[in-house]
Amino acid sequence: MFFVVILSWIAAGLVVGFIATKAINLRGDDPKLSMGACAAGAVVGGVIYSLISGTSFVTWTLWAFIVAAIAAVVTAVIWHIVRSRSITRDVYVPRSSY
Repeated sequence: MFFVVILSWIAAGLVVGFIATKAINLRGDDPKLSMGACAAGAVVGGVIYSLISGTSFVTWTLWAFIVAAIAAVVTAVIWHIVRSRSITRDVYVPRSSY
């Protein structure tokens, strides 16, 4: 059951990461990195909720899932703020001659 709980948190993070990469299009940014960061944020959020609430890591609760999704959203926002500073916003124009 422990793996089901962790997998649900990772799934929540991946879904939030996928939506964030589609909503915020940063040129040159790998969407896999964003999704991985969101999945990690969801797991950390789920673990923190389980520690604070006193529930077992083995027990799947809706609130832990919601907190994991919220943590993934916070991670996505922070990730895109940090990455947007290093990504150019210039419009890509392919060269017409070589």
